[in-house]
Amino acid sequence: MNRKLDTAAVEPLPPHAPPAPRVPPPADDEATAHWQRNLCVCVFGSFTTIVAMTLLLPFLPLYVEQLGVKDHAAIVQWSGAAFGATFFSAALVAPLWGRLADQYGRKLMLIRSSLGMAVAMSLIGMAHSAWQLVALRLLAGLLGGYASGSMILVATQTPKERSGWALGVLSSGIMAGNLVGPLVGGFLPPLIGIRATFWAAGAAIFVAFLATLFLIREAPVRKRGGQASKQGAWAQVHDKAPSIAMLATGLLLMLANMSIEPIITVYVAQLTKPQNVTMVAGFVMSGAALGSVISSSRLGKLADRVGHWNVIIGCLAVSAVLLIPQAFVTASWQLIVLRFLMGIALGGLLPCIASVIRHNVPAGVAGAILGYSVSSQYAGQVAGPLLGGFVGGHVGMRAVFLGTSVLLALGAVANWRMKVSRGEARAAR
Repeated sequence: MNRKLDTAAVEPLPPHAPPAPRVPPPADDEATAHWQRNLCVCVFGSFTTIVAMTLLLPFLPLYVEQLGVKDHAAIVQWSGAAFGATFFSAALVAPLWGRLADQYGRKLMLIRSSLGMAVAMSLIGMAHSAWQLVALRLLAGLLGGYASGSMILVATQTPKERSGWALGVLSSGIMAGNLVGPLVGGFLPPLIGIRATFWAAGAAIFVAFLATLFLIREAPVRKRGGQASKQGAWAQVHDKAPSIAMLATGLLLMLANMSIEPIITVYVAQLTKPQNVTMVAGFVMSGAALGSVISSSRLGKLADRVGHWNVIIGCLAVSAVLLIPQAFVTASWQLIVLRFLMGIALGGLLPCIASVIRHNVPAGVAGAILGYSVSSQYAGQVAGPLLGGFVGGHVGMRAVFLGTSVLLALGAVANWRMKVSRGEARAAR
């Protein structure tokens, strides 16, 4: 009797029974299914916009002179103001764009950024005075933020077990933009002219805008209601220590990258022949970026396996060690190799910083907190050259390398203590 009942319970459906209706996947799952395509578009768009922001480095003084500035000191001052304007304004608005991305969608912010950058870059090619150039560079920073917006989209949409690798690939695209931008700015203006170079950059960003508009998929943003929507982003992060640690680590990353910028040409002049100074200085500056391009995705993938905190601590410690021999090199090739190796070490920091923040904050405020992280990195880009120039001029160039080494070592120790304390807290629960 029982056997008959059991048999009836598992009796198969008739052979001609209609199949069960297919339930469509939730919107979040559908968007997550396209994370690889979204990643490709974000890498292309980030690379394009970073190239556009940095390509004017080789010819910026020439453009300022074309705009009517003749005094040498004034050319230098206007060039510095024009170059720094974009990063200054971008640092101010990065948290705002991150917060708006949380509220209205990350894809919408990428569309806004790419279209705004395309217009701003085209207008820079139409400037008629130095103050217009500075104002338009400020506008580019205000409207931009594609790379940081891509970081937010990839960090929040990629499966957590693949986030380190995906953010590493995106970081490689960003670093490649920093590497290729000055190279493009070196050979393109003699071929088509300075103004046409800006228009070409604007056209390339417009292509990124079209790719973003038609190819990126994102789930509809759920509006947050109640008390949570009235609170600030930080108020909704219960454990703020990891995020604060990552803000400081991002600052250290850019400070370490940029601290030798003001002294590099003078330092290289002590190591090589006068006629080779600018060429060797260019190789030294590109070495770190090239190393980061190569290592970012690999270290991000490693972090997915061994833990993001472990990779951060290791990268900071190795970079601190590599800075010490840079202060005592006797040949230019030694400095190039050491900067390349340091770039390999630093390449793991950017994806791991974003991953740690993503894993330790609510999804609804991830954009805003990652925006603060971007601002801290821009602050490092500003503080690094200022600190390096001051120390190099008043203490000595070797002190720049040794001082930066101490800061990175302290960062490694602080992150190690943070990791240990969090492990002890979890064990005590």
